[in-house]
Amino acid sequence: MAKPNYSFAKRQRDLAKEQKKEEKLQRKKAAADEEAGGVNPDADAEVTSDESETPKDPAE
Repeated sequence: MAKPNYSFAKRQRDLAKEQKKEEKLQRKKAAADEEAGGVNPDADAEVTSDESETPKDPAE
């Protein structure tokens, strides 16, 4: 009968734990970015108004 490879199992657990930690950080960062975007809605309005004025006819 084969012996269990405990070091391999431990490495797999550690990798899974690290991946889970990274995903959690990404979710937190995304939530913080989304919240920061919602705090200042005027900034978005200024950007969209500038973009609508930018394309002018060069022939004029």
